[in-house]
Amino acid sequence: MLVLSFALPITPQATQATDSPMPLLFDKRERLPRPDLSAVLRLRFLTSTDFPPFNFADQTGRLAGFHVDLARELCAELGLEAKCQIQALPYGDLANALAEGQGEAVIAGVAPTEALRARFSFSRPFMMLPARFVVSRRATLSGEDARALFGKTVGVVGGTAHEAMLKAYFPTLKPKAFEDRAALYSALIGGDVEVGFADALQLSFWANGTASQSCCRLFDGPYFSQDFLGEGLTVMVTRSDPRVVEAIDSGLAALSRDGRLQEIYLRYFPYDLYAQPAGAIAPGSQALR
Repeated sequence: MLVLSFALPITPQATQATDSPMPLLFDKRERLPRPDLSAVLRLRFLTSTDFPPFNFADQTGRLAGFHVDLARELCAELGLEAKCQIQALPYGDLANALAEGQGEAVIAGVAPTEALRARFSFSRPFMMLPARFVVSRRATLSGEDARALFGKTVGVVGGTAHEAMLKAYFPTLKPKAFEDRAALYSALIGGDVEVGFADALQLSFWANGTASQSCCRLFDGPYFSQDFLGEGLTVMVTRSDPRVVEAIDSGLAALSRDGRLQEIYLRYFPYDLYAQPAGAIAPGSQALR
């Protein structure tokens, strides 16, 4: 188990982003009530080390990542730096550890489910992970939005939410299912398909990394869907103290409002995770159900 004390310097507060590439999930005018936390003895965040760039152990063994920095900023915003810790456990142990009182909150990309909601509380979503297209640089297209893909074969990992989303939202396209991401990526590099559809985060790192051999670029989007992709990233919180989830919601809203949440995002994620290409269809036409 890795333990990182939050009695450490906090990253200086960032200025408000004027044109953030990260969609804001909190209204800037929204002021969520913050409970009195003076009697809180400690706030322990549980996470894992196997979900980069959200949470991982760096080369020195120190916990790092988007979730770790976000937990640190939440502690600073709530005035609980001296009472905060983060512990890293195997991902599969997080829910039981929270239930057994080993922490007050889990910040590790746990998806809210009906079964988990029966045991725990969840914060408001603070980040959405969209789907996107990726196209071969050799492809000849008539435009820079999904209309230019009419009738084309699109590679997608079979049996996934992205396959279901592709069929539901883009009925004029022809899905071609692959066994896994590696097979899809290999087909894109080899030219077996010119278009792919998958998780935007994974596509962003792959398309901009060496593994893609510069074969492809992100195209159109981003596309959001609660039906297929879930509510977004949240913090799972014990029900033993209702002040904790109220405080975390209030803190997340404050970090979103003044730009600190967006600044943390920019440390770890490629800009084009959310960016639209020039000439793309208006954001209002992006799927959101």
